Amino acid sequence: MAYIAVEGLPAVGKSELLAALRLYYSGQVLVLPELVKETAEREGLDLFRDRDRLAQAMLAALPARQRQIRTALNQSLTVVEESHLAVHAAYAAALGDDAFLRQFQRTEQAILWPDRFVRLEVPIAVSVARQAARGDPRYTVPAHVLARMLGWLSAWHAQRGSDLHVLDADRPPYTVLADLVSALGLDYRPHVYQDVIPYLFLLGRPASGKSELIQFLAGLPPDERAVAYHLGRLRVLDDFPILWQKFVEDDLWEEVGRGRLVSRRCGENYAVADDHAWPFLILSLNQEISRRPPAPGETALVEFSRGGTRGYRDALARLAPEVLASGAILYLQVSFEESWRRNVARYDRARRNGLLTHSVPREEMERTYRSDDWTELAPTPRGHVEAQGVRVPYVTVVNEPEPKTPDDFARRFHPALEDLYRLWQRR
Repeated sequence: MAYIAVEGLPAVGKSELLAALRLYYSGQVLVLPELVKETAEREGLDLFRDRDRLAQAMLAALPARQRQIRTALNQSLTVVEESHLAVHAAYAAALGDDAFLRQFQRTEQAILWPDRFVRLEVPIAVSVARQAARGDPRYTVPAHVLARMLGWLSAWHAQRGSDLHVLDADRPPYTVLADLVSALGLDYRPHVYQDVIPYLFLLGRPASGKSELIQFLAGLPPDERAVAYHLGRLRVLDDFPILWQKFVEDDLWEEVGRGRLVSRRCGENYAVADDHAWPFLILSLNQEISRRPPAPGETALVEFSRGGTRGYRDALARLAPEVLASGAILYLQVSFEESWRRNVARYDRARRNGLLTHSVPREEMERTYRSDDWTELAPTPRGHVEAQGVRVPYVTVVNEPEPKTPDDFARRFHPALEDLYRLWQRR
């Protein structure tokens, strides 16, 4: 917990940024509006013409504000206040308001000051332009006053040895907000859905419907996805982009005269020429998973296809055992002929700017995916497969005919994921 004041020139974005903090970090912070502006608006005072009345009203309101700060700190909240009394003193110095400066000097030692100050810094010209865009003459301050004010305020910080953190605010707002959150030491706490599957391995032949199912799940409201499908916030890990990058790298190696390493050209596409690529992809997925395991309430959806007499057996034998121990498998079963039909169809759609942009060439389909070992590993529609001494729950879903509508997906995959969740609970 800490007491932090955010200062800066007019129209620098203080109010807007602190409003975002109030919204996204509720329960962690108490965000307080600028006392000067709050007092002026409550009393109907002009910041420039009613200086004496404003000073008296503000000093009268100060004890209640400081009691509010102490109470919040005792509740372990971070207090973030827009501006502070020394900023008003700096404006008083710039405007020749000696009366307030004398009052400020008499009360300065008794004031509860922030532990840290964060200054949102922009060139004066930017403040002037943003004030004009804001279009509120009540709070418009000319450039020459701003220059004098900044000089006094900087000298005040230097004299008292303030913990002053300066942020460049002449940048896109999202970058300023991110740096402000970091400077304040805040940590966003997402809503955590309880008892969601942390790792879902989505397996099946190419074009078996994995990507379409992911799109359906990602489009569900978070509450429905957690309660009905037992999946949290989705983070998709797919080994195809890793493989595609190797294809592209082979193009570059070929161009510099070193030859291709893992692939060969196959028409307009590529085929895998070195079967060491398949375990390499699994080890790459392991790295991605270990680099950022699922946070509470999140599901890492790991998607890949394998074929041949040991494709899935070898893949599961290389996945991290601790991941297998907390994961579950959903296998989408389609015939080879249906896989090829959809593979061709999605490539045609991709050429017409469809969502799916890759296709497996026929030669690769025949060599790698005509058969796989899933039914040997998992001979029943649901149960557990053994891998590295771990019993991993699975459900096999026949994904023919191809689902087209959200209702199609719900009818097919809601019962399957309910079954998978019950198996996962009993793992």
